[in-house]
Amino acid sequence: MLNESEIKELEEIALRVRRNIIKMVHAAKSGHPGGSLSGADILTVLYKKCLNIPSEWDKSKEFENRDRFILSKGHASPLLYSVLAECGMIAQEDLLSFRQFGSKLQGHPAKGYVDGVETSTGSLGQGISIGCGVAIGLKLDKNPAKVVVYTGDGELQEGSCWEAFMQASHRNLDNLIVIIDRNRLQIDGDTEKVMGLDNLSAKLQAFGWETLEIDGHDFNQIYDAYNKAKKSDKPFAIIANTIKGKGVSFMENQAGWHGKAPNDEEFNIAMNDLKEVQ
Repeated sequence: MLNESEIKELEEIALRVRRNIIKMVHAAKSGHPGGSLSGADILTVLYKKCLNIPSEWDKSKEFENRDRFILSKGHASPLLYSVLAECGMIAQEDLLSFRQFGSKLQGHPAKGYVDGVETSTGSLGQGISIGCGVAIGLKLDKNPAKVVVYTGDGELQEGSCWEAFMQASHRNLDNLIVIIDRNRLQIDGDTEKVMGLDNLSAKLQAFGWETLEIDGHDFNQIYDAYNKAKKSDKPFAIIANTIKGKGVSFMENQAGWHGKAPNDEEFNIAMNDLKEVQ
């Protein structure tokens, strides 16, 4: 359980993360704000309170034993870059180079360009499979690190995800944690109208996973869920119910803001919405 001081600190960090997401997408005039904003609280808690990831990255003595984080929904790169900046792995001034020609901050994360990026992602439906492979490798090396895959709910409509869920259970990958951003919206609209996923928890349990459903904007629930997951003797899925576009009034629960940049007027409204912790 987090104390009041820790929660206040996390709220301030998540607010800065959201502000930077808007700044980056606006400056680039392209990007994916909706699904980046929905995950700001989750990744803030993970990186600040849960994951063992050295800020010195591969220069650290603890590098080999680091936890592995995989951003399966690679289009949410503004979220990852903003959080990595809060951890000192990206310079704050570099964030506005997002999606610019020659920038290391590409539209989808690419391994080798940015400290903290474990693998290149962007083609949806692949992150959980990659996570399985990494988790198997860690077990073979007797490495205690955890593998955390952050995926979108619409992404789970890809059949390869369910193949990976089945593989993880078959191989008893208790070092694998999947966090599902359940904002119920994708580029084509409501996930349940595009291809229904409910009852998601029961489906995952039928595949041999332990599951927990939480409010993905409640810092304590995120923190407690991760600590439960890392002690499980099964692969573990955290279904985090979130609001797409969280924090920006005109973006919240609007599928149209999946992959669109705000204009100057919208940018000003968004930044005003994100002026202080709500």
